[in-house]
Amino acid sequence: MKIHIYDTTLRDGTQREGISLSCEDKLSIAAKLDELGVDFIEGGWPGSNPKDVEFFQRAKALPLRHAVITAFGATCRVGGTPADDQNIKALLDSGAAVCTVVGKASIAHVQEVLRTTPEENCRIIEESIAFLVGQGRRVMFDAEHFFDGFVLDKECALSTLHAAERGGAEVSILCDTNGGTMPWEIGRIVREVQSSVHLPLGAHIHNDTDCAVASSLEAIRAGCIQVQGTINGYGERCGNANLISIIADISLKLGGESIPKENLRQLTELSHFVAEVANLSPDDHLPFVGRSAFAHKGGIHVAALRRSADSYQHISPEIVGNRSRIVVSELSGRGNLLSKAEEYGIDSSAAIGDILTEIKFLESQGFSFEAAEASVAIMMKRQQSGYVPPFELIDLTVNVEHRKGLGIFAEATVKVMVDGEVIHTASEGSGPVQALDAALRKALTPKYPALAQFRLSDYKVRILNGDQGTAAITRVLIDTHDGVHHWSTVGASANIIEASWRALADSVEYGLTL
Repeated sequence: MKIHIYDTTLRDGTQREGISLSCEDKLSIAAKLDELGVDFIEGGWPGSNPKDVEFFQRAKALPLRHAVITAFGATCRVGGTPADDQNIKALLDSGAAVCTVVGKASIAHVQEVLRTTPEENCRIIEESIAFLVGQGRRVMFDAEHFFDGFVLDKECALSTLHAAERGGAEVSILCDTNGGTMPWEIGRIVREVQSSVHLPLGAHIHNDTDCAVASSLEAIRAGCIQVQGTINGYGERCGNANLISIIADISLKLGGESIPKENLRQLTELSHFVAEVANLSPDDHLPFVGRSAFAHKGGIHVAALRRSADSYQHISPEIVGNRSRIVVSELSGRGNLLSKAEEYGIDSSAAIGDILTEIKFLESQGFSFEAAEASVAIMMKRQQSGYVPPFELIDLTVNVEHRKGLGIFAEATVKVMVDGEVIHTASEGSGPVQALDAALRKALTPKYPALAQFRLSDYKVRILNGDQGTAAITRVLIDTHDGVHHWSTVGASANIIEASWRALADSVEYGLTL
């Protein structure tokens, strides 16, 4: 069973609120989609904006090995002819070998939006497709609002597919444009349509009921040979069908073929790449490719996983380019910590039970170790026989004051023990945490030059019990990198300075022990 993958990230995906891709962005995503092995890449609507016109011109130079660039556009206008229609002309001028023409398939839209008759609607569909075919283009027909239209007036909806067939379209795509049709209804309607038309069918499903992937799979099971969607499900309103999940499901669950099976390992990288180009944070909880897709937190789960890797995973994550992760929290058992010890190369004979007890206690006080694995690693290292920490805090002081001409200003002093030597330094900063960080670096960098490469990439503060007002517990998460490694640490306290110091000290100590 070969299912053709039609990607519309560059058009439908950009209709998501908050996404705006430059022409360079679209070209780079198109190249990645081709590497994955999708069949069609819808580049945009060349009649709608100059950016899409530029994309089609520059896309001619892309060294595509598998995918075909397609251009999207509408039928000619009611009462008009394709030869005189600017939208049809723009499709031809794009140079795209494949054109996807959208037409109304619902009687409600024909009468209330186009304000015409079903007969005239079928005429513009047939003639628009026939004109493009006559100009040497391959044409696909997007039957917009098809499923809603089929329920309202079956004959009107089917007549649009017959018109597309007469015009020479090579496939008709049934669209659930409003995303409200349930998966079982999608399957039923596709089966019924197949008995009435000769053209191969495709499916284009929106996600307004959170069923787009399920509905797309039902359409495939019912006989559709093409599926349209976007990477990560990006799209207008609640999005489109997520091609990442669909591709994985076709290969791993339906036993079908879409992209080359060996390319499945590219799915995680592609998902993250498109998110970054779109300037969106990758969704950690996406199936198959999210950072949490194979993350295990419950102690019973982890204990089982240590005996059988498949006990709580429906596939091996490496198949789709992902990996398993063991998360440490108050829900953890000994297996979680043993797995973490192995991951970090730490002697697992350390006092795992004592560490687990400490973690559970600290989480009850506001700590959260799920996103702060470096703090867990340091806790385990400190329990190892013979471990000597790179520094030990003796004293710290932070002063925040107002200075004329400078406004609010902070100064921190830090006294630490390093190799038996007491080092006492001070530094200033725009805030207390910056001042503390600078003072600690001043004290330690002469002994540990690698510290100069450490960069705080993120500093997050969360108030846990706001009903306590200024006495609330503050949780601080710090992300650090040194150009090669990334790690995260946590601190919590009713005193934000103490919480910040805990996270900062863990971050520095962990980095110096890498």
